[in-house]
This record gives sequence, structure tokens and C-alpha cells, in this order.
Amino acid sequence: MRRALLRTVLISVACLAGAVTASAADTRYGKSYGQSYGHERVPGFTPGYTSTRQVPIEDRAENRIIPMDGNLPACEDPAVLGEITSWFNSREQKFWGPLQAVAYDHIRPIGFRPWGADFIPRRFCTGHIALNDGSWHRVDYSVRQNLGLFGMTWNVNWCVAGLDRERSYAPNCQMARPGPER
Repeated sequence: MRRALLRTVLISVACLAGAVTASAADTRYGKSYGQSYGHERVPGFTPGYTSTRQVPIEDRAENRIIPMDGNLPACEDPAVLGEITSWFNSREQKFWGPLQAVAYDHIRPIGFRPWGADFIPRRFCTGHIALNDGSWHRVDYSVRQNLGLFGMTWNVNWCVAGLDRERSYAPNCQMARPGPER
């Protein structure tokens, strides 16, 4: 990230000073942004769920000082669903009433790194959650790398449709989903 910023600053200064044109600066200070940067898909994931945006190799999350490799638990992982259940049940008991999460169904991924390889790796998922009153609601959540306790582990950001009382992800939990799938 710092290399790309330094390269951009050098190119900008050179262009403003009139010493070189933008195309000559691209050639002199690094690869042209139209050339290949080794963009490949992450193995083991459905190609339609990853970003197709080209990212220079040195700008990828894997090449940072604290690398982020995108090794996240799956959508249906018991630890992920357990964290959602724990936080949901705690919130409902403390603030809103007797609702409790009892089961999940139709869990599926809807995006993996949808904004590109230079952002914090996230896996977006959706499914249905059964509550103890017999109702089913859509649940949208993302598993995010290095955003857990002290940045050492993954965590889950979630929203249950119809129960987003603070409207944190309004309208109807759409802001908890990746952009194109909204």
C-alpha cells in the first residue's frame, strides 16, 4: 500500500513539475495500470463470488505488514453461527424481550472479497433464522478477518431482517450485504 502511494506521489510531482508526461511516468516508475498484475482467483471459492477488479500484487492484503490471507471460516461453520446466536440472544434478552434464535436454514455465501484483494477480506453470507416464537427471518452477515479481539482473529457482523430496531443496516438489512447483491 505504501509503495503504491509513494509511486502515485512521485508520478504526481513529476507530472506537475512538467518533467514527464503521465504515460512516461507510468513507464519510468512502475508498471502501467493496464498491464497484468497476476490477478488470480482464490482457490476453493466459487468464481462468481470474488471481485474481478485488477489489484497490483504489492497492494494486496496478503502483502501488508500484518498479512490478511482471506482464510476465513465458512458461512455454515458452527463457530460463526454460534457467535451470531450468542450475540442475538444476549441483545434480545437485555433490551427487547424474550426472542431467542433456535435454528438456521438455507445458509449460503453471497460474496467473498467483493471489493477486491486490497481490502480487508470479508465473506458475506445469508440464510434464514428460526426464532422461539415460530417465525423465520432472513439473516445477513459477514465474516471479517482481523477485526476480532485486538485484531487477532475474525469476527461476525450480522443483521436479522425485521429485527434491526436501531436501523443500523436499514433498509431491511440491505447494508449488511455486499453492494451488487443489494
